[in-house]
Amino acid sequence: MKKQTKRVLGVGATLGLSAMLLAGCGSDKETEQATDTSKTNENASIKLWVDAAQVETYQGIVDDFQKENPNWKVTIKPSESATAQENIKKDPSAAADVFMFPHDHIGQMVEAGMIYPNTKYEETVKENNIESAVDAATYDGKLYGYPYGVETQILYYNKAKLRAEDVTSWNTLTAKGKLGTNFGEAGANYIFTPLFMSNGNVLYGENGEDLKGTNFNNDKGVQVLEWIRAQKDNKGVIQSNAEALSNLESGKVDAFLSGPWSKNDVEKALGDNFAAAPYPTVDFGDGEVQQKAFLGVKLFGVNAATKSPVAAMALADYITNKESQLTVFEGHGTVPSNIEAQTAENVQADEVTQAVMTMSDAEHSFVMPKLPAMVTFWGPSDAVINDTFNDKISADDYKAKLDKLVEDTSK
Repeated sequence: MKKQTKRVLGVGATLGLSAMLLAGCGSDKETEQATDTSKTNENASIKLWVDAAQVETYQGIVDDFQKENPNWKVTIKPSESATAQENIKKDPSAAADVFMFPHDHIGQMVEAGMIYPNTKYEETVKENNIESAVDAATYDGKLYGYPYGVETQILYYNKAKLRAEDVTSWNTLTAKGKLGTNFGEAGANYIFTPLFMSNGNVLYGENGEDLKGTNFNNDKGVQVLEWIRAQKDNKGVIQSNAEALSNLESGKVDAFLSGPWSKNDVEKALGDNFAAAPYPTVDFGDGEVQQKAFLGVKLFGVNAATKSPVAAMALADYITNKESQLTVFEGHGTVPSNIEAQTAENVQADEVTQAVMTMSDAEHSFVMPKLPAMVTFWGPSDAVINDTFNDKISADDYKAKLDKLVEDTSK
């Protein structure tokens, strides 16, 4: 999950004032109705959107749901989660009642009145999922999403070249092996912006919702840029972007940073020498601290324009419960956000999943900000990281560059 799509400025008139109010603060009458399953949506027909590759998996889950709820008919349609908000915006009344989407779109959806608050299963979600996933499903203090998976970058490495203890710190990793990663080209922002949070700073505040909450322009931020520049002279760091995987396969590098989406390719490249681990620690000058990554959370949401909110919420809750998350893990490798599902034997046995679960806590990751203004951050942050690494900014200008970055991305 990298970049947000363009901020939504409005939705069609079909959404209606009542739905707008629901998505904002809700009305007591609608909330009461949505929690009374005995009087509403008795014969509902619900449309569900999931990624095309997962339709078959979710069909089996939905079949079980319908056995328990024979009066509710669910139709599954393929629709990519990354573009859910764009597709709903086109015609909310024709869109799915329940849809999957990346959590960093939630701010845009809430502010546009596109998503129905979780009025019925809030406590269930909070009790059953890890804290960071619940945080990602929440906006402006209100829960909207239904988490079903987490993802974050991890470290892949060749265990014929590096031992497990070698990869626990950046210094030993790059002293004993070669790490291929991208500091100097587009996309470095997603990988290395969390360095600032590793050193104690925040991006759009602690919860990713404060427009004026970025504080990179301080001594700790300058330390991060100094560390980034030093990596250009680190013989154990090989600038790698599109060629990172081929460099790993050829032996030019011994490790690289990527997410669970790269698992199959890395296993093919390394064979029996495949290994995965959480991020190492780094030292910006004041001692070792945990290197962090962005955390992405996979969510389902309910369309604010749904005519069947009770049935839609029940479906969203069912397809994200422990059993459903385990089914999706088995079919697609999606790392569960459900606390009990994470303890399942097959989940615990997977090396990549173990690394992602470790990375998904607050010590190891920073929840991708949900603020719509995040779209303005990516370009300027890439420029600062790239230019620092490529020695296009003098050390004397680091603070000024960070001042400008914070100013430009806080409007």
